[in-house]
Amino acid sequence: MPNTPPSTGTTISRFAARHGIHYGWVVAATTFLTMLVTAGAVGTPGVLIGPLQEEFGWSTSEISSAFAIRLVLFGLMGPFAAAFINRFGIRRVASIALLLIGAGIFGSFAMTELWQLTLLWGVVVGFGTGLTAMVLGATVATRWFATRRGLVVGLLTASTATGQLVFLPLMASLTESLGWRDALTLILAMLFIAAVAVLVFMQDHPADVGLAPYGAKDGAVVAPAPPATLGAMLASPISVLMEAAQTRVFWVLFGTFFICGASTNGLVQTHFISLCGDFGMAATAAAGMLAIIGIFDIAGTIGSGWLSDRFDSRTLLFWYYGLRGLSLVYLPFTSFSFYELSIFAVFYGLDWVATVPPTLKLTIDRFGPKAPMVFGWVFAGHQLGAAFAAWGAGFTRTAYESYLPAFFIAGVLCLIGALAVFTIREPKMPEMEPQPA
Repeated sequence: MPNTPPSTGTTISRFAARHGIHYGWVVAATTFLTMLVTAGAVGTPGVLIGPLQEEFGWSTSEISSAFAIRLVLFGLMGPFAAAFINRFGIRRVASIALLLIGAGIFGSFAMTELWQLTLLWGVVVGFGTGLTAMVLGATVATRWFATRRGLVVGLLTASTATGQLVFLPLMASLTESLGWRDALTLILAMLFIAAVAVLVFMQDHPADVGLAPYGAKDGAVVAPAPPATLGAMLASPISVLMEAAQTRVFWVLFGTFFICGASTNGLVQTHFISLCGDFGMAATAAAGMLAIIGIFDIAGTIGSGWLSDRFDSRTLLFWYYGLRGLSLVYLPFTSFSFYELSIFAVFYGLDWVATVPPTLKLTIDRFGPKAPMVFGWVFAGHQLGAAFAAWGAGFTRTAYESYLPAFFIAGVLCLIGALAVFTIREPKMPEMEPQPA
């Protein structure tokens, strides 16, 4: 898949410059749209559990297991996505990812067996979304921005939360009125729009359009040279992991992000609608509550990015994990009235993925130019936690006829994570020989 001709990128860059816009913001906007749409695909299973049960007779635990595979691959692809991006470029990887997601969703229109759900939504969609996960945003932020990185990460992270949550009410409504297959057509249309935007606007490096990164004072940031061979490319994430794993900060970030995933994507995103259904709330109303969470998360995550540029990331993470934990512990003790769920939605929503900007900033500060790949492994911890919670909550629902133990356990884990972040010490020197940014 050829790159955009330099003249096209340069023309768009010059047009943006005439209006006082650095092209990095165009790339960030394109990345925002890409992550928004792919996150919508990640969040869609939240409205599919009930319809799939009714049509095929599969149990909650069986469906949850298939979706858990998607979450595992979504995370494990992160460090390899960074390697692919280094070798093939942001534009090519993003385009292939959108194609894979579309193929997986389109193929599910004709599925009739559980193994097909596992293959299409677990493996194909898992691989595709993994290529456009948080690592894509981290790479864009580090390549295209020397300043305002925290804000950019906050904006791109907000796109993920928006796609996962705000699309859900519309998807739930379309599923109820037209069926789940027709509802998925909306996601396919959005994937097509995002693919066109990537082909037209995405560029790999600022130098491709004759620019330095936004805010750079000493010229362009030199990215690590891509591996010379395919074998070296595939081995590079492993070597980075082995090096990072020797540091305490990596394991603290990995562990707290495991808790983050267990208390968000895997639990609330996947099972909240079904949980509310157990208490007599319609799927559209429950999806609307998730949309409220998504709206507050936009403010919380962008604000978190702004704060990450100004305050100690460890202090921010303490408050984020602490407030999220208290909100999850509070939920099982409510009567699931609109008023009580609204209180939960506000406090939980402000913390949904507000943890990402300070976590990424800590990763960049400690691991320098290797940060995108290291963050890929940290994000793998996030998705392992999400997969654990997606399966675990499905298990508690099947075995004990209640989701509430899973929500209570997730809340306690968040409180543990809030304390764990203070085991990260201010380094006297960089952990992994970072080069000047």
